Amino acid sequence: MSALPVALVPGVPALLPAYSSLEDPVAELRAACLAAVGGLGPRVRILASGPSGGRVAAALVEAAGAAVVEDGETGVLVVGNGSAKRTEKAPGHFDPRAEEFDAGLRRTFAGIDAALAAELWADTDCLGVLPPLDEAEVTYDDAPFGVQYWVARWR
Repeated sequence: MSALPVALVPGVPALLPAYSSLEDPVAELRAACLAAVGGLGPRVRILASGPSGGRVAAALVEAAGAAVVEDGETGVLVVGNGSAKRTEKAPGHFDPRAEEFDAGLRRTFAGIDAALAAELWADTDCLGVLPPLDEAEVTYDDAPFGVQYWVARWR
């Protein structure tokens, strides 16, 4: 990556403003995401694998008071998450390979098995640009709803 600050957030639609109500289902995750995005400066470039993740990232950037840009960025926001098959109630139902897959992602984002990621419903297309999580400040690491989410910052 570059010498610019970089953050990782999940592209979960529950982070969209329409879902933040009196009983926000992802309040802790939302707070971690907003804090991470807030550290990227006023001009943020987004790397997302699809329109849903891009929409979530743009909403987070706007909520943090910054602008989405294509160049001249002060920081980079990467959208991705681990498997969506960690429990029986997960969107993809339980897959016994999910926990080991996510543990591998915690060690490195290099050399991700794209076929396995697809089978486990992991959004990893943009993660290959990131250094390992052990080089980041990880502010959220949990699997609510059976989906592995991380929020992390690299400086």
